[in-house]
Amino acid sequence: MPSLFTPNHVQLIAACYPPSAALLNAGPDYRPNAQELSRMTYYASNRPGKINKLSGELERRVRVDCRKAQTGNIRARSSLLITLAMFKALATECRRDVSLLSPSLLASINLTLTSLSSDLEVAARAASVFSAWTTYTDGHLIGVDKHVTEEHMSCLQVFSSMGKIDSASLDQEIRNRTRLLGLAAILGVVTSDVLYYSSTHFKPQISALVPALLAPLFNVEVPLLEDESACLKDQAGSPYLGGSRERPPIERRAASIHVHVDGDKGPSSSDVANTSLRALSTLFSHANALQAGLIMQAAFDCLDDTGSWEKIEHCRWFAEKASEWTQYQYRYAVPSRLVECLVDGQDAPHSTSRHIASAAMVKTVFTSPIPLVNLSTSDIISSLITLVFRRVVIDTEDTLLPELVECISSLGSHVYYADQIHDLASELISRLVLVESGGLGGGRGGDRKGRAQAVRCLIAGLLGLMHSADTPETESAEVPKHRKVDSSTSAANLSNPASKDVHLKPSRRTKVSPEIWQDTVAYLCDSDYSVRADYAGAVIAYLKNEVPKLPVPSDTDIVRKPRGSDGPARQAVTISSVMYGDPTTRLLHALHAHLYVLATSATLGFDSSPSSPSATATPGNSSPANTNRDSPQESQGRRSTSIAPRSRKTSVTLRLLQNAPKRLSMAATASATLSDYSSVLAVLSTIQENLPIRGLLTGIPMLLALDGACQCDSSADSVAIERICILKQIIARVWLSIGKTWNCQEVVEIAEKALSSVALTYLPGFEEIQPGVLRSPQSSVPFVSIGHKSTDIRIPIVDSEGLLMSIVSNQKVQDTTGLDRQGLLRRLAAQWTPETAFAQSVEQQTSFDGIRNDATSPVIRVAPALMEMENNMSLQSLTRSNRGVGVTDLREALEGRGSMSNPHLPAKAPSLSTLDHTSMSAHGELRLTPIRSRPHHRKNKLGGSADVKDVLNRLGIGKQNGNGLKSPFPGLQRSQSRYVCEL
Repeated sequence: MPSLFTPNHVQLIAACYPPSAALLNAGPDYRPNAQELSRMTYYASNRPGKINKLSGELERRVRVDCRKAQTGNIRARSSLLITLAMFKALATECRRDVSLLSPSLLASINLTLTSLSSDLEVAARAASVFSAWTTYTDGHLIGVDKHVTEEHMSCLQVFSSMGKIDSASLDQEIRNRTRLLGLAAILGVVTSDVLYYSSTHFKPQISALVPALLAPLFNVEVPLLEDESACLKDQAGSPYLGGSRERPPIERRAASIHVHVDGDKGPSSSDVANTSLRALSTLFSHANALQAGLIMQAAFDCLDDTGSWEKIEHCRWFAEKASEWTQYQYRYAVPSRLVECLVDGQDAPHSTSRHIASAAMVKTVFTSPIPLVNLSTSDIISSLITLVFRRVVIDTEDTLLPELVECISSLGSHVYYADQIHDLASELISRLVLVESGGLGGGRGGDRKGRAQAVRCLIAGLLGLMHSADTPETESAEVPKHRKVDSSTSAANLSNPASKDVHLKPSRRTKVSPEIWQDTVAYLCDSDYSVRADYAGAVIAYLKNEVPKLPVPSDTDIVRKPRGSDGPARQAVTISSVMYGDPTTRLLHALHAHLYVLATSATLGFDSSPSSPSATATPGNSSPANTNRDSPQESQGRRSTSIAPRSRKTSVTLRLLQNAPKRLSMAATASATLSDYSSVLAVLSTIQENLPIRGLLTGIPMLLALDGACQCDSSADSVAIERICILKQIIARVWLSIGKTWNCQEVVEIAEKALSSVALTYLPGFEEIQPGVLRSPQSSVPFVSIGHKSTDIRIPIVDSEGLLMSIVSNQKVQDTTGLDRQGLLRRLAAQWTPETAFAQSVEQQTSFDGIRNDATSPVIRVAPALMEMENNMSLQSLTRSNRGVGVTDLREALEGRGSMSNPHLPAKAPSLSTLDHTSMSAHGELRLTPIRSRPHHRKNKLGGSADVKDVLNRLGIGKQNGNGLKSPFPGLQRSQSRYVCEL
């Protein structure tokens, strides 16, 4: 019986307990007296000032009962359970003042969990109290009250350890019950304001929660996770989500957490996974971009600690679901943080499981159908390219390189603006140009092998990027998720969409322009065969799928259409673009020039030098010796400091083209292998089959020049004659493709006759590369001389003159090109050299394009006479200033400054002129010689009467003639009549 001096709040609390003798029989509910509990909660809700006293008394009782319960005191354990139930009742009824209850409540929960963590019934009661507190608190004490923050973090750590417990000594049912209790408490935090109120304490809480949420998911199979995640969408609600923070506190309901009764069927692994999935999906769905990034970082730390990076399928599933659960506008944070995780370990000596799994996660997110907006694809591809270079420098055979190539390729799966693929391809090509001109720098990766591997990675990524942007929509549906797919099978399905009911999604993206692609053409003549082979496959794919077509549907349709079927205007535009050069035509000129060099030159490679007379190349060797007098390191260092990379590239390309032999029998042995000749044939045939008009006008002159270079004389040895036989065979096969493309039977017959006249040399088959896949370096089939005498070798006879006359006489060719027989003959029989083809591959610019810094309009520079015509008001307004006219203008007119400010008035000062020089951008880096312009007669210091009169008229002072628009060039009006007569 309480004493008269016992405080009221102590009496109210004591009355809630059953008698001491009845504590042993208080189970299994262990609840306080209902009537006395109502009296206590009513007292607390109406007197908030007494909440501290009530909570303090309850905390004191918890400490006493925990100490006794640890020794096995059953009465103390029963009393502890009842005290925790009273805490929950106070938190529920005093939800508006729950902050006053928080210090003692959290201290009691923490003390209970640390003292009796193995008692699941006590832990369940503590978790229920903690869930009630998280339901109604606003979290403003976290980070402000040090004691509350520490107690809260301690509780989180305990519940997290319960959620990820994996003790082998525990029974599976006990283990699942313990995990479920911890996850239930964590779910209360995820749906509470306590997690999101303090931005500074979000990361520590997430670091404690995420390991408990991931551990159950990585302990089950991926198919089970797929089933449970599908069930989440079907289930209307969850018993743990009643306290969602979207609701006002008065409407929230705290979840009741209890332990399973012994004898009942315990929770299964799927139940635990379901709860973990609910908590994790809720966590991502409530997070913004910064918070989603912190969650991903916490997940990476957890995978590091548990060594779960080996479970690649689980990692891929988690990355895809994280993107799906995150809000639409913040979804970009998931792949961005994945790329950061991938780049973090770029300097590791060996690729780890974290690298491989991170790359697989990046690829999974990018190839999934989940939309990703606000994603900085340029930054991501730049990071991936840099990582490729770093891994190549460390190890050219690094296992991460193929994964990085697939990551780069997967960026094309999500196209959100028209120029996205073009911009990404431009970034890749710019890196290819830099590697071509400067290599990878010093170190182990700066050698030829590292450079070749880096180039091959970028080429494979470039081709995969363009291919993935046009991937069929049903590809992801046909291939089961998270299953290993045979690459050859998938490639065959993609290359032949007609084999299945596949509908290609309409691609509205901008194609990669030929101007950008043309910067990479030099790789056809690279010193490394693996680079040449990969680039040949890439350029073939580009010509087939990416190169822009003519304004009509396709080149093949032009062949089948009669002349003028599309209208004279449209046909004129089409023919003009082909005859006088458009980007695609210039690309073909560059390709034919480099293919000629590849087939005939004795030296290949960007750093190759002209061979000295004493230098000889070994047959079949694709990397001839460097004949520079200086060492490669010294010469490369001087070139890099004195010449710009683009200018250096142009000069070396011109040197290669100039050194291409005009007659094979008079030159050193060519460096091309049999595999190179297969590449030459494949590229030339692709040009003629896919771009017949442009290919005809740019390719036939090259074929005639190549045939002229394959003439034998007395100085030709057996090796040269054997190469001539191969080139003759290639020329005949390309003519055969031309004849079939244009349905010209005469050309087909002549080409077949040439091929059947002699026994043909075996050329290895050309293997097309699979987009987005880094294949192993290809080995070339060397050119090995048979050793026959030159007189015993029979050379195929290609009647080039007959082939030319047949094609120019073809009516379809004439109708399509708009040229008659003589015009075609002049066009196709014109003298062709690699230098002229390279010159035609450079866009011709006018003199105005070379002067970028002149702010004056070109119209004003070209025709100043037009500007003085009073009736030409539109031209007069080009340089008219919009500012007002004031006293300063009048003063300048009186002093003569007005005429000095106008560059087109006759009284201007002498200046330096560059108009007599060609454009630097058109012909490389040229140094301009300053030329002083012709001096003018000095003008009087005072301004002319016309200048002053014009300013007075603009100020409204003086005679007004009703025409307020005056020419800004009064000095030119004196010779108006002369200009008008000339016009």
